[in-house]
Amino acid sequence: MPKNTHKIAIAGVATLGAAAIAFTVVPADGQTTTTDSLSSSRVAYSSEQVRDVKATVTDQLAGASLKVEAIEAKKKAAADAVAAKKKAAATAAAKKKAAAAAAAKKAAASKKAAAARKAEAAAASRSVNRPVVKQVVVKSYPNNLDGWIRESLAIMKKKGIPGSYHGLHKNIIRESSGNPKAINDWDINAINGIPSKGLLQVIPPTFKAYHVPGTSWNIYDPVANITAAANYAADRYGTIDNVNSAY
Repeated sequence: MPKNTHKIAIAGVATLGAAAIAFTVVPADGQTTTTDSLSSSRVAYSSEQVRDVKATVTDQLAGASLKVEAIEAKKKAAADAVAAKKKAAATAAAKKKAAAAAAAKKAAASKKAAAARKAEAAAASRSVNRPVVKQVVVKSYPNNLDGWIRESLAIMKKKGIPGSYHGLHKNIIRESSGNPKAINDWDINAINGIPSKGLLQVIPPTFKAYHVPGTSWNIYDPVANITAAANYAADRYGTIDNVNSAY
């Protein structure tokens, strides 16, 4: 019990004791009685009353103390409840924040995966749709009569112009002896001002009319001259192979 409570209890007992002594000195009838007999009877009675009063005060103080303790306990319980509520709210907020962070991370990962799939699909599409570039191998031919005939035959084949190596070769040897710069300055064409020129002795108007696209426009160019002459022979004789004399 606190010190203040002890002080209150002692003061109460002292007050009650004083009241009991005063009562024994002055009897109810106002007459003086023998001290011994009166004292013996009244003191015994007063002592009992003091004990009862002391017990009552003690009980009241104990009750008050219990009430104080109950109030403190109630306050503590309320404070604990508030603290628990705050803790629960903080825990819920933390869980909510963690869930939001996890959702954001998942969304970011999903977006990244979608972007990766899109890029992969685009790459695959480009790979599928990419045109196949065929490397064109340019065949080279020697710069001589054999090479000129063979190159001319390759062009004739692409253009659908008939003719053979033998047919071209025999006519070239007869007309120019294989000289790409040969020119005839004595026949009727020369007299008319349009001399025959080149390997197969083609006059300029015929060369121009039967020129094959993709070849040179120079009448003295061996391949251009051979190909134009073969084209003309195919149109007039069916093929250069059917030509066995001046044509």
